[in-house]
Amino acid sequence: MKHEEEAAPRPGAPWTTVERLHAWLDERSALPAEQERLLRLLKLSEETGEVAAAVIGATGQNPRKGVTHSWDDVQAELCDVIVTAMVALRTLTPDAERVFAGHLRRVDDRARS
Repeated sequence: MKHEEEAAPRPGAPWTTVERLHAWLDERSALPAEQERLLRLLKLSEETGEVAAAVIGATGQNPRKGVTHSWDDVQAELCDVIVTAMVALRTLTPDAERVFAGHLRRVDDRARS
């Protein structure tokens, strides 16, 4: 049980987890770095498509299928988008945490002005 607790990401340390996921993906990739980078960016499109499918399923917008998803499914898919984007950003720069913090600060400043 202790091993599982150590392996679980802490909510306050997302970039530590992103770094671990990035390293895990890099270790398992047999592709050239440039191709890996492009595919990680394209993975975002796949994940956003899954959000769309979950929203359509949660609202029953496909009459043939009816309600196939819950709003919890939508939340989970949105989390997948966020994690995928964070890993993609880390793939582009080892300074991902700083880059994101600076961008978030600028967005917050714009929203407050």
